[in-house]
Amino acid sequence: MAKRLFDFWFSLVALLVLSPLILVIAILTKLSSPGPVLYAGTRIGQFGKPFRFFKFRTMVVNADKIGGPSTADDDPRITRVGKFLRKYKLDELPQFFNVLKGDMSFVGPRPEVPQYVEMFSEKERAILTVRPGITDWATLWNPDEGAALASSQDPEKTYVQDIRPVKIGLQLEYVRKRSLWVDLTILFQTLFTMLLRHNPAATNMLEKRGENANCNR
Repeated sequence: MAKRLFDFWFSLVALLVLSPLILVIAILTKLSSPGPVLYAGTRIGQFGKPFRFFKFRTMVVNADKIGGPSTADDDPRITRVGKFLRKYKLDELPQFFNVLKGDMSFVGPRPEVPQYVEMFSEKERAILTVRPGITDWATLWNPDEGAALASSQDPEKTYVQDIRPVKIGLQLEYVRKRSLWVDLTILFQTLFTMLLRHNPAATNMLEKRGENANCNR
């Protein structure tokens, strides 16, 4: 209950404070390419319940029909404004609406598309017992997934084979160890990483955590 109250009030305050920036981004997104301002994709939430996941649209219309869900920074489907938004994570701002609604939390495993959730083993389905979030240990471990996939000839294969196993390991560890203190630590580490754009100490810590989490899966 305390976590839900925190999510509700802080997402409401964030939306009010950031409303001028959100308006500017919405206008730029609309002017940059034909299509809606928001991307509303399907993600799987707590207890396996699907929900509409909001982001500013950074790709051309019907991008999901042109390519897969894993997106590299050099993906030709990304618009010019979209590249800037993705670089600074500004496309994620509409997710405060998801937090306000209760579909998501500030901290929790990043919500996945249905096709990746279908790949979960019975043990991995423990990830679905908690509300998905905007940030978690896996986000800190790999804060720029698009850049990590940019050099790959097959981003989808690279994601499934190299990134997804570590993400799941870190998400399972979060489910086991979650607490108010863990959530606050993740939030502060996220802010620190965003401000510095690189956090070697956190990166080293999370790499070790990812290795340990994978061993314990």
